[in-house]
Amino acid sequence: MKITKARITRDNFLRIPAIIVTLEDGTEEVLFTYYPDEISFTPDEFIGLTKGEGRGLKFDKDKAYLQS
Repeated sequence: MKITKARITRDNFLRIPAIIVTLEDGTEEVLFTYYPDEISFTPDEFIGLTKGEGRGLKFDKDKAYLQS
């Protein structure tokens, strides 16, 4: 199932950004949280991806950050 909409918000508990996605069936969920001093995202990066691909995007950016 593909992501049709995404937004970035602050997680109320952890106080770090969270990626919130809406899927093709209209369900909305938190995809992941991240540390903004290490990596960054825009909502458009997630449109058309699956949840797995969206999480893979975080993995790829984390890996690039750690290797820099």
